[in-house]
Amino acid sequence: MTGFGTAAGRVGSGQITVEVRTVNHRFFTPTIKLPGSLGRFEGDVREALRQKIGRGHVTLYCRYERDEERPAVSIDEERFAHFVVQLRALQLRHSLGPIDMGAVLRLPDVVIGEARDPAGDGSLEELLAIVNQAVAALMAMRAEEGARLSGFLLERLRIIDAALGRLAERAPTRTIEHRDRLRAAVRELTEGLGVDETRLAQEIAIMAERMDVQEELDRFRSHIEAFEGAVRESGGEPVGKRLGFLLQEMLREANTTGSKAADATMLRDVVVIKEELERIREQVENVE
Repeated sequence: MTGFGTAAGRVGSGQITVEVRTVNHRFFTPTIKLPGSLGRFEGDVREALRQKIGRGHVTLYCRYERDEERPAVSIDEERFAHFVVQLRALQLRHSLGPIDMGAVLRLPDVVIGEARDPAGDGSLEELLAIVNQAVAALMAMRAEEGARLSGFLLERLRIIDAALGRLAERAPTRTIEHRDRLRAAVRELTEGLGVDETRLAQEIAIMAERMDVQEELDRFRSHIEAFEGAVRESGGEPVGKRLGFLLQEMLREANTTGSKAADATMLRDVVVIKEELERIREQVENVE
C-alpha cells in the first residue's frame, strides 16, 4: 500500500501541485490539505480518492506554485506619493533630516499583498483532473512495488511447499517407528506375559489416528494454491484481506501439524514453515 504520486496543473488562474502519499493501514483513512479557496472541494476529492484506493492511510497535500510573472506584493504609488508629500512638509517645517524610503514603505497600506486567491475561480473538474493524475502516478509506483512483493511471496510459498513435501514423506515412517516403539515398550513392561494383541492393535490404531497429519497437509496445500492464485491473478482488485485470512488458516494448520508431529525431524520443518509464514505476514500487511 506504500506509494507516492505527484502532478501539477492550473486551477483557475493559479498553478498548483498535488502530492499523494499512502502507507499501510487496515482501513481507508484520508488526510486532505487544500488551500483555503479550494477547501469547498474537499468532500469531492475525498470521494475520488476512495474510489481508486481501497485501504491505507492516504495523505493528499495541495499547494500553490508561485507565478514569477505575477508579483506577490505591489506598492500603492498614489498612497506612497501622498505620504512623501506630507513628510517633506514636516521636514521643512521642523528642520528634519532626509526622508527614509524604508520608513515610507512601512507606513500603513503602502505595500499591498495579493488579496485575490489565484485559484479562487477554479472549478472542481480542474482540481480533480490534477488529483487523478497524481493518483495514477501513485498507483503506477504501487504496481511496481507489488510486482516485487509478489515475487517475494511466491518464493516463500515455494519454501513452505518443499517443507510440506518433506512432512508428507516423513509422516508414514514416523508412525511406523512409534508403533514399533510401543510394541517394544509393551513387551518390556509385561516381561514375557501374554499380551492381548487385539487390544494392542486397537491402541496402535488410536495412536496412528491421533498422529495422522494428512488432512492438515492437504488443507495446507489447498490454502497455498488459493494464496498463490490471489497473488498471480488479482485482476487489479484488492486482495490484502483475502491473503490475510488464508495466512491465518495456514498458520492454524501448521500449529495443528506441530502438535501432532511428536517427531524432531517433522518439528524442524514445522518451525521452517512458521518462520516463512511470519515473513509473509509482515509483507501482507502492506498489500491492499
